[in-house]
Formats: sequence, structure tokens, C-alpha cells
Amino acid sequence: MTIQSILVATDLSVPENMVVRRALRLAIAHDATLRLKYMPPTGQKPAADAAARLSQLAGELEQATGMRIAVDAVQPYKVEDLCAEARGLDLLVLPHRRERSTAAFFRGQPVLRVLRTARCPVLVARRTPDADYGRILVAVDFSAESESLLQLAGDLDAHAELELFHAVDTLGEARLRAAEATEHAVRAYRAHCLRHARDRMLTLTDSFVARRDRLLTQIGRGDPGRQVVVQQEHSDADLVVVGKRRTSAWEDFLCGSVAHRVLSWGSSDVLVVPLGLPPATAPHAARRILAVRDGGLRIPAERRTS
Repeated sequence: MTIQSILVATDLSVPENMVVRRALRLAIAHDATLRLKYMPPTGQKPAADAAARLSQLAGELEQATGMRIAVDAVQPYKVEDLCAEARGLDLLVLPHRRERSTAAFFRGQPVLRVLRTARCPVLVARRTPDADYGRILVAVDFSAESESLLQLAGDLDAHAELELFHAVDTLGEARLRAAEATEHAVRAYRAHCLRHARDRMLTLTDSFVARRDRLLTQIGRGDPGRQVVVQQEHSDADLVVVGKRRTSAWEDFLCGSVAHRVLSWGSSDVLVVPLGLPPATAPHAARRILAVRDGGLRIPAERRTS
């Protein structure tokens, strides 16, 4: 993962400005550009002094770090507008904001609505950014995108320990029991699933030779979303990296997803990566930026395609 551009949203409250500082840490570590966007709660008009306070925050961060920080214009917006603005960027950083409304109940919390259509990785920051990430938990399902998730986590922080985690779903066992299979057959099926998971985990770790000395693996059993949260709490990982495929509001409401469960039940930062999309780096980012040029985002010279 090459992080060259980051957009972070805040309502300028103290807790959400901590999210800005997490984005700033990542921008410094990756020598990336950083843009600040004012994002008031849904349904509220921008505060009268929002533009001045946002500029003041950017000035304080510039003075402390010496890096240039861009500020978006303050204007009314919809949560879904963030997805359009984030196209072509490498990372979108959001606070984990919870709203109590009928719309939030049926359509999902603001973060989930962004994740539903986001086309770039989204970091949902919840912990105070006192230091860089020490341990990153990567949830894998052994699909074709699992290797890219691992690579992305390794690139995000070059010094963090990586922990690969896979939860073996027990739905197959439940079906065998419902079909009145013998206990011996159920145990044999369970052993087969565990062997298969260990073999796939070994193959996945062999593809990541560069960080093998800092790569741990764990296998659990049960609902993947819940087990990821349990493992995160057990290992005290600072960040969970999980993939997510595009879904509708009704799919999220009725079935949820691993990313949904981790955000709802966990306490760590969560990096949600949309699956099945081209990487948001040159030359792909340049093509996507051209498609949304009316958003006002310029392509740095070193990222333009010939």
C-alpha cells in the first residue's frame, strides 16, 4: 500500500480531533498529503465559526510538524458525498460516530454508509493516537484478496507486529448435526476444516517473507466477526484490518458483515478495505481522479500518467 494522499473528517470536537492526529501520524510516516474536512453530525448545519476553527487546527498542525495541510471548504454535505471525494485518494480516515435516529437504524450509522460504497481503504479511528500501531490484526478468509490485505497491513506500519487470524465457520458442523450425522463424522469434519485452515495459513505466510519474523498466526472457531473481536481483545491489537465487499443497506441491516460486527463490538481502530477494486495508487488513482476532477482534487506531477 502506497499512501500518498489522506482525507480526514472531523466535527472539530476534542475526541474527533484525536482522529485528525492519527491521520497526521500516518501522513508523516508515509510522507503523504493531508486534507481536513469539516463533517458535522447528520442533519446539522455547519457551525458559523467552522471555517475559522478548521483553518486554526490546520495552522496548529502545520506549525507543530512543518508539513503543508490542505483544508476543504466548509459547506453542507451528505455522508455519501465523502465517497465521491475519496475517489482517487489512498486513505479516508473517519471518527466512529454513532447517531440515534430512524435513518441510522435502518440505513446504518454514518461510518457504515460510507463503507457501503467507499472505493478506497477507510480507517475508523477510535483509540487515542499516543503512538504508532504496535500490533495489527489481519482478518483473512483465504479468498484471493487475503494476500493483498496482509501486504496492505504490512505497508501501513513497517514496524508493527502482524497477526493473521482466520475463524473456521461452524455452520458446516451444525448442518451435519441437523442431518443426524454421527459424532465421529462431525469430529472428522472439524479436524479436516482445521487442517485445511492451517495449510492455507502456511501458504499465506510463505508469500510474505519480508516480515516473517514479526508475523504471528491464530485460528479460531465460530462466527468470524465475533471471533475477530475476541482475538483482538486477547492480543490487544491496536488495529484490525478487514476486507468488505459492496452491499446494500438491507443486506447490512439483515445480515451484517465481519466489518460491521468488528465496528459494532470491538474497541480498536479498524481499517476496512473494499474488495474487488483496483489499488488507489498511480496509475489507477490518476484515472479515477480524472473521473471526479470536478471535485477540485489535483494530481501531483509525480503521479500523473504519461
